[in-house]
Amino acid sequence: MAVSKKKDNQYELILQTAYEYISTKGYANVSMRDVAEKAGVALSQITYHFKNKDGLLTEVVNTMAQEYLTEIEDYLRTGNDPKQKLANLIKYFQVVLEEKPELFKLFYDFTSMAVWSPDFSKQINDLFSKFVKLIETHILNDISLKSNLKNYTPKSIARILLGAMFGTALQVIMDPSEKELPNALDTLKVLLI
Repeated sequence: MAVSKKKDNQYELILQTAYEYISTKGYANVSMRDVAEKAGVALSQITYHFKNKDGLLTEVVNTMAQEYLTEIEDYLRTGNDPKQKLANLIKYFQVVLEEKPELFKLFYDFTSMAVWSPDFSKQINDLFSKFVKLIETHILNDISLKSNLKNYTPKSIARILLGAMFGTALQVIMDPSEKELPNALDTLKVLLI
């Protein structure tokens, strides 16, 4: 039992170290040796647990995805009506941009890699699909849309909302001195409701 507990702790330590290190340096600038050194483990332990850098990245993406989805759903559940839920979703993006921009940097790093890798593409597409489903379920299913949006499916509208939010977040990360950009997210409320 103690051996299994030690393996679990080492696995989590490596995963957390990789998550933090990649979010500050970027995937291309981090080697498995860097992660091993930062985690204080032998390189062989990383290959034991994750096989290779892609295996480690896959688990880091899963960790990031779970963090995003859990936090977003928590924000969405606190609203009483679709308008409040949308406001909460926008607030989530604004808070993360201010307090944890590395989460967005990680997401963008992985998304750019997904363009070239079928395995990562599937993971990121699954994440996008889950985001869209959360928006559909918590906001769009119970909302009376403006008449010019009635011809579009909730899924299409959710994709546009998600794209606008992530696109705006990318602009904030690229130019943190532009203080009006996070507030630009608030315009989504006007456009939708």
